[in-house]
Amino acid sequence: MAHRRGTTHRLIRWLWTSRRLDARLARAALLPLAALWRSWSLVRVLSYRRGWLAVHDLPLPSVAVGNLTVGGSGKTPIAIWIARYFAARGRTPAVLLRGYGGGDEALVHARAVPGGQVVADPDRVAGAERALARGATVLVLDDAYQRLDVRRDLNVLVVSAETTRAVRWPLPAGPWREDLSQAARADFVIVTRKRASREAAEVLAAELRSATRCPIAIAHLGLSRLEGLRSGQSVPPSTLAGRRVVAASAIADPEAFVAQTKATGAAVQVATWNDHHDYRPEDIAWLAHAARRADHLVITEKDAVKLRERWPSDAPEPLVAVLDLTWEAGGDAFAVALEAVVTPTERL
Repeated sequence: MAHRRGTTHRLIRWLWTSRRLDARLARAALLPLAALWRSWSLVRVLSYRRGWLAVHDLPLPSVAVGNLTVGGSGKTPIAIWIARYFAARGRTPAVLLRGYGGGDEALVHARAVPGGQVVADPDRVAGAERALARGATVLVLDDAYQRLDVRRDLNVLVVSAETTRAVRWPLPAGPWREDLSQAARADFVIVTRKRASREAAEVLAAELRSATRCPIAIAHLGLSRLEGLRSGQSVPPSTLAGRRVVAASAIADPEAFVAQTKATGAAVQVATWNDHHDYRPEDIAWLAHAARRADHLVITEKDAVKLRERWPSDAPEPLVAVLDLTWEAGGDAFAVALEAVVTPTERL
């Protein structure tokens, strides 16, 4: 199957990152659509700023998390970290999702924050009311930087250091929903890195400081451990060293996952599907066959929630790559910003 070999993703990566003449010509052909996207985006922002479009209040303190590019920035791990932060301090967080993508993100959030609520609804106001009725005390809006129709107490922009490899062109010629100038809307910016260097993250942070006056933090999303899909048994990443590994994923940024798997010293074969792919029986059969032939099959947490209940009992158990968020700069300032959201005196 073509999608199993990552044809769609490779095509997009070629379009958005290649400096070859054919890629440049393809991007140039998409310039009229990119110009329309940029114009629509700017008009939309202006319409909310001028009050031409309505902005609604939410019933609870809220933190919105989002990005400027399409997928793979680490916004979901950041949203999970925020929800866990509030839960650890006695709050009941509710993660509000847009409600698309086959439900995999909702399952990831529900598993990551057992004491919280997860509400998937394109109408964030209606979702917030449902969360309130379920006992939530604080809201975390995932993928909501462009949701200008709702007010939030803290607007968090996540920018991936990996995006420096892509062209700075609007969709569809490039991956940018909005350009860096729109970082001015943020109350806090987090630069994330997976396979990018700390230096690359710092360079991007310095560039962002010219677009916004808000605090900027740097966070590393690294492979911390591997867990059995069903057993939950934890093993160190060093287990993969020298082993034949199939790294399978259906996520927005498979390159980072593959790079982190290769960094363990494994000999890696890659299998990718489109983001939010709904695994079919034949896909699972292929993965089970791959697990039998390789030393290990490694999948992401996002894929694990879709495969855990459907995995064949007679196939070797896949290992789930678990990422750990480490603050490299600005973590304390971010905690202060979160405390201000739920502290009444700070909200007056």
